[in-house]
Amino acid sequence: MVPTFVAIDFETSGNYAGAVCALGLVRVENGKIKRRVRQLLRPPRRDVWYTHIHGIRWEDVRDKPDFGEAWPVLAPLFDGAEYLAAHNAGFDKNVLYSSCRAFGVDAPTQPFWCTVKLARKVLGIRPANLAHVCDVLGIKLNHHDALSDAEACARIVLAAMKADFATETGKLSPHFREST
Repeated sequence: MVPTFVAIDFETSGNYAGAVCALGLVRVENGKIKRRVRQLLRPPRRDVWYTHIHGIRWEDVRDKPDFGEAWPVLAPLFDGAEYLAAHNAGFDKNVLYSSCRAFGVDAPTQPFWCTVKLARKVLGIRPANLAHVCDVLGIKLNHHDALSDAEACARIVLAAMKADFATETGKLSPHFREST
């Protein structure tokens, strides 16, 4: 049986704790996507430095909840998940933990699994940037849309499992786990 996991992606407005302007979450249970959440979030500062990448402007998020206000609704999506998956997991892990600290909320305790590592080592895809991996696997992608990126991560994990590179228990080898 495939374990329950949550794929996660952040879009940020800057390089500081809590600078989240969008969050995508995709919950997978028994090998099937069960829930998708895209949440725009109001960052603590009005400056949105990365609009040229993700298209999100201050006008799009100024009336949205901040990370701390949205967290009580989002946190239950992690309940019962065995791990979190993200493309370049170190980035998303850092954004998640620093945002939780900045807003005084408890972070999920599950380990992170990196779909860059899965793409390279399990699926043999190089380069392993998200757009290329999705192109090779035929995964639809609206790159830098948090929900689309999170769903792509979920589908990469599922592709790795379907490729029979998972153990007989359906758990990926620990070397795909992001170090703590």
